[in-house]
Amino acid sequence: MKVAVACGGTGGHVFPGLATARELMRRGHDVTLWLTGRPTEHAATHEWPGHMVQVPAQGFSSFRSLKVFQTLWRLHGARRKCRLEMKRAVPDVLLAMGSYASVGPCAAAVSLGVPVVLHEANVIPGRAVRLLSRRAVAVAVGFEETRFHLSNAQVEVVGVPLREELILSARAMPPREAAIHHPFRLLIAGGSMGAHKLNEIAMRTLPGLAKKDIEIQVMHLTGREDEAAVRTAYEAAGIPADVSAFTTNMAPLYHTADLAICRAGASTCAELAFFGVPALFVPYPFAAMDHQMENARALEKRGTSDVVAETALTSEWLEAYLTEMISRPERLARLREAARKEGVRDGTQALAALVERCARSS
Repeated sequence: MKVAVACGGTGGHVFPGLATARELMRRGHDVTLWLTGRPTEHAATHEWPGHMVQVPAQGFSSFRSLKVFQTLWRLHGARRKCRLEMKRAVPDVLLAMGSYASVGPCAAAVSLGVPVVLHEANVIPGRAVRLLSRRAVAVAVGFEETRFHLSNAQVEVVGVPLREELILSARAMPPREAAIHHPFRLLIAGGSMGAHKLNEIAMRTLPGLAKKDIEIQVMHLTGREDEAAVRTAYEAAGIPADVSAFTTNMAPLYHTADLAICRAGASTCAELAFFGVPALFVPYPFAAMDHQMENARALEKRGTSDVVAETALTSEWLEAYLTEMISRPERLARLREAARKEGVRDGTQALAALVERCARSS
């Protein structure tokens, strides 16, 4: 089959889309990526062996603002350009990973009678998925709770496709030890740009644990702006720490972490579950529709993690939390087991199979 995969936008859309595209290519299909040309896409797709199409795409303005007509005009232009491009080689099915970059390709596909499969990784659907879901033959989701937000769509829970290199790295590693490490290994990660509040709280909290003779080893991804300050703070406190601004090689960090303190993007949630890492989620408070908090609460209900709002995160609170967690290895073991069984699963195979079914039944 000829399969189009629209996965432009942020890494949260590009990486799952690319993982599914590679799986579809392994199954013998002719796969074309539809992207927007953003720098994050170049870094992710530089080794992609198939076709790529670059399409115009811009973020939405609020439909309640005075810019609504500008937004509608841009959407019309994107649809027209995507339709002209798609008519040159009409695909048998289009997989769209959400975000504004999906609107043009989806509108073009619908106008040409091409079945559309959407994927929504977060509990709360984004604006593009909500807009397009009624015209899709299926909406694949990462969380069961998303059904309640897409009541008029054909929803199937598949999970979140994980980066292929993450899976391969995990398979090459020895089995994770059942017991927690000594010293306790803590992973702190605020995403690709880092999270200043997490960095600041960690620098104030962890020296207090060291003074209590609690042995701890830190793996901290800080973002570029805070890297030097965080490294200096750990050195001054005598805390063993591997500090870097960012890394794409997350598998070793997940494999050895006893606990992660991190944001709650859908890909992060799925990666932690894949490696069975207990987490303290500190959702990004400015995420659209507070979707990170909804992701975190859904996993908290499953017993895989704890959640604290950024506004409630203080050094005193975190010191007490970590002291308790380190002293209760049995609770960490329960969280780890729940993460493996109840967390967001790798959805690569299931999503690829759904795309195949939707194309063949149309």
